[in-house]
Amino acid sequence: MRRFALSDAPNGDDMANVDALDAKIVRFFTDAPRASVLEASRMLRIARATVQSRLDRMAANGVIGSWVPHPDPSHFGFPVVAFCSLTINQDLGHDAVVEALAGIPELIEIHTVSGSSDLMARIAARSNPDLQRVIDAMIATKTVLRSSSVIVLNTHFQGRTLPLLEAVASGSGNS
Repeated sequence: MRRFALSDAPNGDDMANVDALDAKIVRFFTDAPRASVLEASRMLRIARATVQSRLDRMAANGVIGSWVPHPDPSHFGFPVVAFCSLTINQDLGHDAVVEALAGIPELIEIHTVSGSSDLMARIAARSNPDLQRVIDAMIATKTVLRSSSVIVLNTHFQGRTLPLLEAVASGSGNS
């Protein structure tokens, strides 16, 4: 199954080139990720070549980040989600720390952040004791000095980038 994701564009330049038709195309494939370009052209009442060229342009500009499936860990045995603030060994540098942590499959995301910690990680675990095991594995790398965790009780939405794209395309998301 294809799922649509917007990229983490390093600057806002790509977004300035997104219009209402681009947003409609992205909305269509978000709602029907397995649809073909031909089906999109029929449903949106625009030429197939227009749909394809706009998809190609958005992909080339980094507006569309991927067309890959996004497995949901809760559906294959990892129902516990936690966010961990990590304080790292600064002498090693962020790249070395991230490389060491990349070997832990339960780490779904890692971001360098500002504030009192150095990294923010999203973790999937089988249970609360399994979450402790993952945290212990991070500490065992000797790259993480301290961690502070919060467990997700309920997810209301995530990966919510389409409303932002639509706001930019309509002109209301420009500050």
